[in-house]
Amino acid sequence: MKIGILREGKNPPDKRVPLSPFECRTLLDKYPELEIFVQPSPIRCFTDSEYQALDINLKENLSDCDVLMGVKEVKISDLIPEKKYFFFSHTIKKQAHNRELLKALIKNKIELIDYETLTNKSGERILGFGRYAGIVGSYNAILGYGLKYNLYKLKPAHQCKDKLELELELKKVKLGNIKIAVTGGGRVANGVFEILSALELKKVSPNEFINETFNEPVYTQLQPNEYVIKKDDSAYVRNDFFQNPQDYKSAFLPFTKVADVLISAHYWDPKSPLLFTWDELSLPDFKIKLISDVTCDIDGSVPSTTHATTIDFPFYDIDVKTKQEYNTFSTDKLTVMSVDNLPCELPRDSSEGFGNDLINKVLPFLLDHDPENLLERATITKDGNLYGKFIYLQDYASQ
Repeated sequence: MKIGILREGKNPPDKRVPLSPFECRTLLDKYPELEIFVQPSPIRCFTDSEYQALDINLKENLSDCDVLMGVKEVKISDLIPEKKYFFFSHTIKKQAHNRELLKALIKNKIELIDYETLTNKSGERILGFGRYAGIVGSYNAILGYGLKYNLYKLKPAHQCKDKLELELELKKVKLGNIKIAVTGGGRVANGVFEILSALELKKVSPNEFINETFNEPVYTQLQPNEYVIKKDDSAYVRNDFFQNPQDYKSAFLPFTKVADVLISAHYWDPKSPLLFTWDELSLPDFKIKLISDVTCDIDGSVPSTTHATTIDFPFYDIDVKTKQEYNTFSTDKLTVMSVDNLPCELPRDSSEGFGNDLINKVLPFLLDHDPENLLERATITKDGNLYGKFIYLQDYASQ
């Protein structure tokens, strides 16, 4: 088998890779009949010379490869017909901006396996960059708080060589007795907790967070049962919430009265309740002054997230009464961080983490055998048609 590593073509440029040079070398040593070719790139976080140093071949034309792997969506003009592709297509939620891409995949008889749709037998995702979204999103929250109150200055994450340098920057942090609320419990939230743990912040229970005062900075983790309740006041049931989120309402308001910072790291279904409303944002006792919306659902669970920001300009201030935006950082307005491509700020670390999971959890099913039908379950298009459970995209692809 020949695997081709694609040069990322989206703009703004994405420096991440599905497999680092070391990971490519590891695969070649394990599978002697495998060949890997890397399309040259001037912006990739691992340079062409780093691949060449480990005897990984560079090749501009990947048309003779059997499998092509990238990270973000492939430009329609770059698609090679009748190939097997792996990348994040951002089509399974019927995203309007990628409709033409899905049409092109079908037209070119491409077999698309989307990293987002790769799941284990229990239906849980096995690949993603969520951990590093949490790491950078949490770091940005701490960075922004220091700038907002002129307490300290940190190097932006994208200017750090790696996670180690980022953690060294945290030694500059001097927080008062603030309270940080974190929503979520998956990969993204776990990434958040890595940074808060590096800061040696004390974790307290949601009840302690609301009812007690502390002489040090603290944080609490809020799972869904702590920020939503059933509309009919019956008991919260986890599976029921994920299957019927429209039957629940927010219970987050008490936390807005005591938290200084919110790091939103939970998965949000559009049918789920908002954490809070614009009217609640305007209440006199709404205390939160900085929100790091790591999951960045525009006009979603965090209403003040009105648009995505960029790595170069990650923050904006907003007047919660007029909804007018201002330059950062004002102490009397709400500061929002809503970068939607946070893992790109630590591209080497996030690429290595992703590639490690790809090698251990996916590629054995591609290079050996697939008794669990892992790849088949994740296939969106094949032989000129939508495939398997993704037939539901037919109306979307036909427009």
